[in-house]
Amino acid sequence: MIGIIYESRPNVTIDAASLCLKSGNATILRGGSEAIHSNRAIAACIQRGLAEADLPAAVVQVVETTDRAAVGALITMPEYVDVIVPRGGRGLIERVSRDARVPVIKHLDGICHVYVSAHADLPKAQRIAFNAKTYRYGICGAMETLLVDQIVAKNFLPAMAAQFREKGVELRGCERTRAIIDALPATEEDWSTEYLAPILSIRVVDGLEQAIEHINHYGSHHTDSIVSEHQGDTRRFVAEVDSSSVMINTPTCFADGFEYGLGAEIGISTDKLHARGPVGLEGLTCEKYVVVGDGQLRGQESV
Repeated sequence: MIGIIYESRPNVTIDAASLCLKSGNATILRGGSEAIHSNRAIAACIQRGLAEADLPAAVVQVVETTDRAAVGALITMPEYVDVIVPRGGRGLIERVSRDARVPVIKHLDGICHVYVSAHADLPKAQRIAFNAKTYRYGICGAMETLLVDQIVAKNFLPAMAAQFREKGVELRGCERTRAIIDALPATEEDWSTEYLAPILSIRVVDGLEQAIEHINHYGSHHTDSIVSEHQGDTRRFVAEVDSSSVMINTPTCFADGFEYGLGAEIGISTDKLHARGPVGLEGLTCEKYVVVGDGQLRGQESV
């Protein structure tokens, strides 16, 4: 039994129900008040389909009330619910993580980085960074901090900044960034902020090692990308950046179960057990070992 707690988007109702059904699980869906009528309508369609397929309609249930107390009940019933997947804002996920007595599959923040290395193809890097930030501001895979190697910063940042400004993105930069382009001063808080908005923090770094240190210190273990034509640098970045998705020469907004070929996703996990990264059918599947014998005995160990 999988409990899904989510806000606003009614597409989660069909995505989650489908994944749970295909992986052999039942699900309880608790959406937000903003889409309660859509959620009920979608669930009714699913239950009609289940009945036509001679499956029990009760394997997909929508919590009818929007009372917040329902969330508290759902996350504290380990005798009935095996795992909880929260999908929503930081406040929801913090509450579920803090109060749940049921295991939780979650990510708290999407503080994603793109690092433009000294060996980057700069026109390619500009396209990647722009897409990583502006594809959609409100997704957890949107780039929030751009790291640029000092060797290429003067050649890369002016054109990059102009493209972002034309799109209406507010830029906040470190001292070395502001010596090259016009940007607001970046604070310590900016490096650990998930904006989910047209705001971008930029830092010029000494090199690959400092970029990795920055990501592992300020990041949220979600998704980080390096733009580089140097195989050694990309291999080190992949090995040392402690994130659930690490990318080479592609934007962070590709962090999506559909884009990974997983079909729909039930969520993204930045935890290390049991599922990590976008969670699809495999992440919702448990293993059971079946051993069949014909009287064989385990041998006595000699002393």
